[in-house]
Amino acid sequence: MPRLSRRHLLSGSGAAAAVAAAPASAQGSGQAPLAGKAFLVTGASSGFGRLGTLLYARQGAKVFATMRNLPRPEADELRRIAKAEKLDLQVLELDVLSDAQAAAAVAEAERLNGGALDVLVNNAGVVISGPVEAHDMEAVRLAFDTNVFGYHRMARAVLPGMRKRRSGLIVNVSSQVGRVVTPGLGVYSSTKFAVESMSEQLAYELAPHGVEVTIIQPGGYPTRVGANRARYDAELLRRVEPERLAAYPELVAGMAGGGGAPPAATPDPADVPRAIAEIAALPAGRRPLRRPVHPGPKPQEAINRVAAESQLAMLGPTRFGPWARAVLD
Repeated sequence: MPRLSRRHLLSGSGAAAAVAAAPASAQGSGQAPLAGKAFLVTGASSGFGRLGTLLYARQGAKVFATMRNLPRPEADELRRIAKAEKLDLQVLELDVLSDAQAAAAVAEAERLNGGALDVLVNNAGVVISGPVEAHDMEAVRLAFDTNVFGYHRMARAVLPGMRKRRSGLIVNVSSQVGRVVTPGLGVYSSTKFAVESMSEQLAYELAPHGVEVTIIQPGGYPTRVGANRARYDAELLRRVEPERLAAYPELVAGMAGGGGAPPAATPDPADVPRAIAEIAALPAGRRPLRRPVHPGPKPQEAINRVAAESQLAMLGPTRFGPWARAVLD
């Protein structure tokens, strides 16, 4: 039987809950690792989101793949694969910029599931590069509205059901640059720093409710985010005053797909959904707050360690000590 964590004690869970939450392989049932779990994934039209929806469904989960602007070919392709492979996968329309669509998509997923969702994967995001001064308010609003407020909208939509059931997992896809700073990614990096902070705060606050939060920190992967970044960058370059651009020639050269040498080896984007699936299959109370994902250097790991030590030192002697220990120990 999996050992009980402080999080189980905080949430009032016991041994039965720990066994129920354990992956099928641990229980010796022979079921698929994610059997019985309901996932909602944002940004499922491409990249980590698309790969994840298929992986989770193939591992036995009931998956709600969400994307905006339906109908679209990406949704039709997911439905075709799901039908051919007999996967429990449904596509729902969701633009994470919309409060109403966030609430409606979660309500529909919960209706179809017959109850609260087990896992929310907040994945939808945008990358806009270039110097901070070159970002006009249109670019800054889009970046924060998608990458931060979108995650918040989705968390608020799923949490009433998860709290009532006293279980659930929110997975927020962050980035290495949510912990370390690279010139030229100032506003994108800022959104991911915000995701890191908001996610950790949520993790503490949800510990007494039995709901967990995991932050995924990918390095660079070859997904469609590069093409989308080039489009957003090109639109920004057309809007910004030439004088501002002229002040940062090296950084501007890296916008719209320019600059930067290709990696020596191409990492597999499926690394990220595989890590999420592995964490979702763990028993409740055993899931990490953060998981760096990349075959290459992970410069954020040292920061993660020091930050955890600092948080425990700061919160440990306070009334929030049990919450911090439940999340970080």
